[in-house]
Amino acid sequence: MTLPPLPDHGLSVDEILSALAELRSTDLDYTKATSYHFESGNAGLREVANAAAATAWGRSGLDPTAFPSIAAIENDLVGAALDLHGGGPDAVGTVTSGGTESCMLAVLEARERYRRRGGQGQPTMLLPVTAHPAFRKGAWLFGVEIVDIPVDADFKADAEAMVAAMDERAALAVVSAPSYAHGVIDPVAEVAAAAAERDLLCHLDLCIGGWVLPFIREAEGRPPVDMSIPGVTSASMDLHKYGYAPKGVSILLSATPELREYHFFADAGWPGYPLINNTLLSSRSAAPGAAAWAVLHLLGREGLRDLALKSRAGALHIAEGVAQIPGLRVVAPPESSLVCVGDTGDPQGPDVRIVADEAHRLGWSLQVQPARRGGPTNIHVTVSAGISDRSDELLDVLRAATEAATGKGRADIDPNLAAAAASIDVDALDAATIDGLMQIAGFKGQEGPVALPDEMAGINALLEGSPAPLVEVLLKAVFSEVFTPNR
Repeated sequence: MTLPPLPDHGLSVDEILSALAELRSTDLDYTKATSYHFESGNAGLREVANAAAATAWGRSGLDPTAFPSIAAIENDLVGAALDLHGGGPDAVGTVTSGGTESCMLAVLEARERYRRRGGQGQPTMLLPVTAHPAFRKGAWLFGVEIVDIPVDADFKADAEAMVAAMDERAALAVVSAPSYAHGVIDPVAEVAAAAAERDLLCHLDLCIGGWVLPFIREAEGRPPVDMSIPGVTSASMDLHKYGYAPKGVSILLSATPELREYHFFADAGWPGYPLINNTLLSSRSAAPGAAAWAVLHLLGREGLRDLALKSRAGALHIAEGVAQIPGLRVVAPPESSLVCVGDTGDPQGPDVRIVADEAHRLGWSLQVQPARRGGPTNIHVTVSAGISDRSDELLDVLRAATEAATGKGRADIDPNLAAAAASIDVDALDAATIDGLMQIAGFKGQEGPVALPDEMAGINALLEGSPAPLVEVLLKAVFSEVFTPNR
């Protein structure tokens, strides 16, 4: 059922909901997705979250004095985060729209602190090459220069290189626990201690680990990786990941109110109402926060612990199973609940890009990550509690997909095409040339809109073998076409 963007007359509820159901039928099966969605396996959780979100109707996060319930709910969410992650008696926090906003606010905090303390020139951010792109987005928005920090053989940030880069222009050092791409934990304590010695801010990215890692570390007798580590001045953690809330809701913790104030914005000089924002957004939905609040109260600490340890057990089980599949390997021992699956590189063995395609045929969505910054081509698997419940099914799919992929060769880009891609001046590309490149890449045919093929291995190989600036141009062009309104 196709409906006009704006009908002349209102439609019935049944027509509207039927049309929405038809639209949703084209989406991936999120219960079999190892990225994008976090499935708890708790049948009643979604019902409670949806009901709680509905209570936010008519309420705006713009003004918590008009809607005190919003401040109360957000203070509870921050209090829960501090209860799990320490931070000292002065620590405070902010509820945001997601991990990207939390990370960007941390960058903004650092830039404003640098400026107000009389820093000269453009501030820098010391960023491991495995850190989430949210920090690069923050640097782009707020005029911060990035100093790329290499990683070692186990994909953890090189602490010595980061410390060596802590000069007078450094405003922020970033570490992850774990990093999304490989599921490993950076040397947080070493970097944070060095940052503290130099009066430098240190942000701990716990976006994906925040509501699972504390319980895993405690159960395994390992020290916490959180705000209690001396020198960590801020931390981000997403409630819509292992907090199992609907997107988007995250938390940024700041060690002191003074640090948090650096990302506040106020304007009392215009002729309208005095404006104050504690996030990048102004009017913002109160629904995700209400849903997250309900989920935390439904689960409690013990419920969160149970889900976290189930995720950890599932990740270890999947990693052990992958190691037994000929042609596959675990790229790095999982330190939390993420598994990074690679292939052995044997020309006669499976290519993980083709394995992902074969798994897709079997109903599972596996996220392919390219060989960049020294890491191998791999499949990312986020193991939520719901995926843990289906870990044997996933392993069966991986075995079948690997068997189907074995013998099909590799999807590597042709060297001549790679050389041609490397020679392209992206700044000189016009719209027609970009359209032709999208056709060559496989994003679209000669006629018609963007439509991805069922087999993505070739596209993934082409993107991996092309310079990042060219890939970025292509991705922007694809999104430009995908987000084209119906008229």
